[in-house]
This record gives sequence, structure tokens and C-alpha cells, in this order.
Amino acid sequence: MRIKATSLSFFLAAASLAMASAAIAADAPDRSGPPKPAPARALKLPPVQKFTLENGLAVWIVENHEVPIATLALAVRSGATADPAGKSGLAAMTAEMLDEGAGGKSALEFDEEVSFLGASLDSRATWDYSVVSVKTPVKALPRVLPLFAAAATKPDFPQKEFDRVKKQALTGFLSARSEPRQIAAHALLRGVFGTAHRYGIPVAGTAAAVASFTVEDLRKYHRENYLPNNSILIASGDVTSAALLPALSEAFAKWEKASLKPVAVPQPKAQKGRRVLIVDRPGSAQSVIRIALTGPSRETPDYFSIEVANTLLGGSFTSRLNNNLREQKGYTYGAGSRFDMRKAGGLFTAFSDVETGVTGPALTEFMKELGKMLEPTPAADAERARNYAALGLGFEFETSDEIAAHLVEQAVYGLPSDYFDTYVARTLSVDGAAIQEAAKKYLDLSRLTIIVVGDRAKIEKPIRDLKLGETQIVPLDTVMGPVPVIPAS
Repeated sequence: MRIKATSLSFFLAAASLAMASAAIAADAPDRSGPPKPAPARALKLPPVQKFTLENGLAVWIVENHEVPIATLALAVRSGATADPAGKSGLAAMTAEMLDEGAGGKSALEFDEEVSFLGASLDSRATWDYSVVSVKTPVKALPRVLPLFAAAATKPDFPQKEFDRVKKQALTGFLSARSEPRQIAAHALLRGVFGTAHRYGIPVAGTAAAVASFTVEDLRKYHRENYLPNNSILIASGDVTSAALLPALSEAFAKWEKASLKPVAVPQPKAQKGRRVLIVDRPGSAQSVIRIALTGPSRETPDYFSIEVANTLLGGSFTSRLNNNLREQKGYTYGAGSRFDMRKAGGLFTAFSDVETGVTGPALTEFMKELGKMLEPTPAADAERARNYAALGLGFEFETSDEIAAHLVEQAVYGLPSDYFDTYVARTLSVDGAAIQEAAKKYLDLSRLTIIVVGDRAKIEKPIRDLKLGETQIVPLDTVMGPVPVIPAS
């Protein structure tokens, strides 16, 4: 029997397909469960080269020549906690004004020159430090560096620009009075730390304090805190120490060190008892929930256990809080938690925005999940949380500005030189027992401050019925202060 060519081709194709299908079937992935994540690898940063300029400015340089980009970050070891009494927000406004005219250039001239060079400059204040940073193409670095140094060391603080920035800040305070999350943020700090502690007021300060600022206040803060012997400069990216150090020495040559007034920040006192603070916002369709208490400082030896415990509780999309309130109950688009660690203690917060009608049930679920953290942690939960925390580290070191930001943190808080090299291993060493121990130590449910911003007429009774603690109604003016007066143009 003769087989036609077309039939033979069909036969051979079918045979090949059958063999390929058999091979694929043999190598078919196991779909009985979700794939396991790849093992977390240790982070390997290029070596940090450390120098000190003649004026006392510490310089750390990390070379990475994959992309022709460089980031310079100057961290001043003074932030909001160095604000003078009655001048909360001064550090923040001083940082805000650094590029609003510097080195004899107007704000517009300064901004146009930085932008023309393809660079971006940013400045801000945190609780513990202030930072001015610039990201630039390496070819533009010789022209960008003098601008960067001028912003950090020779800001002009022009009256016209100061008046504009101050008016914007006061307008922001006025706008915040109608923003539930902003109201909750102010109420949370006030409720946890009280108004006598600097942590009880936002980094940006209060409207009353900002309204009192003068240009001389900013100049004085800058003069007393922006000192080379109170700062560290981090350089990351396509740079070399051989080329950069002489340029830095020249750019900062006239920046002189001076004596520094130490600022003592007292450890926040833990609250006695549990209480609920309701801020009325009539007609609100949602309730903003914040549950908080004082937390540990950044230097705590329990850092890794805390991070993994928080990842499990509310620090990831698959966390217990988000899975409960979002996935199971459908109360919210998201729920989470965080630890904000500072030099002198810190803050733990669990948070969500929920529909007004489920405010009471949502609080019940929050308390349930917080209480569950005090119980033994299943091995599978511990493994998932520590893997998530360890695997995420690498994504935080992908760019020169991310590397610089982490090194600023390392320098300011005095973290060990091998901190990031050992981060993954120390995270993966956290087991269920360590998670439970951290939760018992730092999640004292008997002294929580529970903030709810929402429609009092609809939420007060359900909240009181839960008997979570002493319940108070806090007026908006108590939380936000008097309505700001905006200066005329």
C-alpha cells in the first residue's frame, strides 16, 4: 500500500505532536497548590567608602557604574525634634525653603538651572533628621554639585518666597480640617503622645506655630543645625571617590563647623488604660479608624522580630488584617499596620477606612486580629511572613536614590556596618516564638488609643456598646486647633 506524501506528513506531524504532548505531560507543573517563592538571597552592596572632609563633614561613597546616574544626599542630624518651643514645624519649613533661592539665585533661576541639567532636587525634614538630595546624570554632576551645595549651605530665604510658602502651609492646614485622614493623623499623635511631647504634634507643626514664623526663625534654625559636623553626605551611583572627593571639598570648602546645641528628646510615656476618641464628621460615608500605642525606638534589638510580626499582622497584602477586613468581610478596600520607629521611641498604628455602617463590627475584627497576635504563631504563618519580609529587601535597593536613602538611615541611627548584608539572614531567623514574643512585648492591648473619625450620630452607640474603653468625643478644634487665618495676597 502506498501512502501519499500528504498523508505521510500528517502521520509524522501527529506522531511528533503525541511525543511532545507526552513530554509536556511528564514535565507538567504541580498545580495542586501555589508555587513556592524562590529562596531569599543575601543583599550584596558595593563596599561603602568612608571619608571626612577638613570641615568635619562625613562622606560615604558607594560606587555603582551600571547606569550613568548619581545621587547625593546630605543628611543633617536635626529634624522636627529640634524645633524650638512654640515653633513646631520650623525644621520642616526650613527644609522646604532650601531651594527657594540659594547662592544668590532666585527661586525661579535656581529651579530652571537644576531642571535644565536634567537633575531633580528634593529637601524635607523627618522627626530625627533633615535631608537635601539631588539625583542627576553623571555628565551634569560638575554643574549640579555647586547648586546642591548652595541649597544645603547657603539658602537665601527670600522674604517673597517665604511669604508664599508660609501661605501655602497655612492653606494646607485649613484644607486638612476637611480631610478625615488628616484629622485622624492629628488626633492619633495627640491621643498617644499628648501635646507636651514633640511627637504629639505633626512634623509640619501647627497652624498657630507656622503663622508665627519669620524669616529670621528659619535662618536661625539653619545656622544652628545645618553644620558640617552635624551632617553626613551619602554619594551613590556612577561616581568614584578619586573624582568626587576633590569636587566635594571645593563645593563645601566655605561651610564651617561650629558648636552644636544638643537636643534631648524624652522617651514617650506609655498611656495608662485604653480609650476611644471619636471626632465627629457629620454626614461622613466612611469611618477612619486608627488604633495606636507608643512603640520602640529604631535601635531596638527586636527590630527584625517586630518587622516580621508586623508583616503578618498588617504589613503586606496577604496580612491577617487585610485578609479579614477586606477579603473575608468586605468592610474596606484595605487594612494594615505599621511601626514607625524613631530615636526616642516610636509609634504603632493599625488602620483602615470602613463604611460607616460597619464601624462597630470592623473594630471588633481589629481587636480580634490584634489579640490573635498574642497567641502562638503557626509555623506556616511565620514562614510566609519572614519570606515576604526578606524577599522585599532587594527591591528597595534598585536605584541610586534608594541606596542613598537607606544609607542615610544607617548613618543617622548608628546601625552596624554589616546591617544590610545580614538583613536577610536575620529576618529569616525569626520563628513563630519570636513573633509571639514581639507581639506580647509591643502590642499591649490594655493601653491602646483608638481613633475614629466619622458621623457621630451613626457610630457612637455601636462603639460604646463594644466597651473598648473610656470613650470621649473630641471637638475638631481641639484636634486641629483654631481655624487658620490665611494672609491676604
